[in-house]
Amino acid sequence: MSMHALYVTTAYAITAVVLAGLVGWILLDQRGRKRELAELEASGVRRRSDKAAKS
Repeated sequence: MSMHALYVTTAYAITAVVLAGLVGWILLDQRGRKRELAELEASGVRRRSDKAAKS
């Protein structure tokens, strides 16, 4: 494998790892936000948008 091909392959591999990490982080954060929202709704806190939909 030439040095250029090795460089390109390494660059793509690093990019893929970084993107996979970002996607994983986003999915974990989404799960946390959904959990927090469910806790708030269970404690009686409602969304402002719910008032407009019920009126």
